[in-house]
Amino acid sequence: MVKIAVGGWQHETNTFAPTQADLHVFEIADEWPELCRGEDMLPTLSGIHLPINGAIDVFREKQHDLVPLLWCSATPSSYVTHNAFETIANEFVARLAHEQNLDGIYLDLHGAMVAEHFEDGEGELLRRIRQAVGFDIPIVISLDLHANVTQAMVAMTDGIEIFRTYPHIDMGITGARAAEFLLNIIESGKKPFKAYRQTGFLIPLNWGCTLISPASDVYAEMEKRISIDVPSISFACGFPLSDIYDAGPSIVMYGEESAVKRTLNEFDRVVNDLESEFKGELYSEDQAISFVKELPELLDKPVVLADTQDNPGGGGPGDTTGLLKKLVEHKVAGAIFGLVSDPVFVNKCHKQGVGAVFQSDLGEHSAMPGHAPYRGEFRVLALSDGAFVATGPMYRGARMQLGNCALVETCDVQVIVSSKPAQAADQSMFRHIGVQLENQRVIALKSSVHFRNDFQTLSSKILVTLSSGPVYADISSLRYENLRSSVRF
Repeated sequence: MVKIAVGGWQHETNTFAPTQADLHVFEIADEWPELCRGEDMLPTLSGIHLPINGAIDVFREKQHDLVPLLWCSATPSSYVTHNAFETIANEFVARLAHEQNLDGIYLDLHGAMVAEHFEDGEGELLRRIRQAVGFDIPIVISLDLHANVTQAMVAMTDGIEIFRTYPHIDMGITGARAAEFLLNIIESGKKPFKAYRQTGFLIPLNWGCTLISPASDVYAEMEKRISIDVPSISFACGFPLSDIYDAGPSIVMYGEESAVKRTLNEFDRVVNDLESEFKGELYSEDQAISFVKELPELLDKPVVLADTQDNPGGGGPGDTTGLLKKLVEHKVAGAIFGLVSDPVFVNKCHKQGVGAVFQSDLGEHSAMPGHAPYRGEFRVLALSDGAFVATGPMYRGARMQLGNCALVETCDVQVIVSSKPAQAADQSMFRHIGVQLENQRVIALKSSVHFRNDFQTLSSKILVTLSSGPVYADISSLRYENLRSSVRF
């Protein structure tokens, strides 16, 4: 039996977004659990589709001794504040410093965290951990597919395993691979040769989806190259909305030195040959509405409009109303829009009750330049406390805590409004408040890609729709200040 410390810290930082991540947002539950530590960590996370649970299952199956450190996450946003980073990083280090006779460390990290004072949040955390425990103890981490993997992350760890699906339906599987990786190092007493390489281009967020080419081709080719001599290969699509030097795709590989070097060169050529194919069709608001208006009155399945540029899963505030205004303006009946984040509006709904009709502003509390709230008459159709268990492939088992929610109607368009921002990537977010999605004509979602696994079979057509917001689908319009100058986008 060996002694392994486990913990995690998840934040995807969109440096173009309007709202920072302070300590409070890590301490509260939203789509994922609240900050948890020590012995409370394991029951708090239990049963949820997270990388750390995949790792824990492996360690427990082999009856190893676990030392839970802490785990926390926050909805993607702009920079992690100086105070939040220092508070959480210091606790990680302090908890590890108090442990004796550790055989290994596993961490469930994201890989695209940017703090106010550090571009490479995970790299800095790992540097401090190494300073506390030394380089003899093996450290293996799992990362999100959107990790901006840095040299520091590679140097400060002995193994990195990265998701291979987007939507991320393999989080637990990835954690399990990382756990096996760590145990192999501990049991063999040998650390494998490692190699790392960045690509020369960025991949827009929408087109890293592994349900479609070319991302599906990249991961298929990657898995073909895994062998006895090269047992671990990971490819990260990167997160292009982090304006840092190391943003972008990367390859990390482990195994026998000569085989790794040869395989790295082969796979790197595969990735770069597909560069021009990472693109797809984007619809303006008017194009999307025109498409919907030309549809027959009766549809077998609803059309999905992905409000991708205000996706809370990519750092959007979740409170923009541009697409809602278009749906109302063009009198698109049978449409439902969700989730708009507005705790003030939700409080009005809960005070007035189901059936109430009132005039109000909705949304735009993040005060993005040029944005104005939607002003209209609303009828309250249903209310909820925003507490439910997710059922879709990605969020499966997550005990959602979205705060009070309301289902309202304005000009024949229904809207689900939540107290906390949340990416609309799970059907339970609609069903928990009584919405029958099959009966809708149009479903407008604040999501970029993660909704596809739970909504794709439900829909007749998906239109990636460009309503204004900070989760830029067209990254060629961005002005990077810190990205290395050689990168193409």
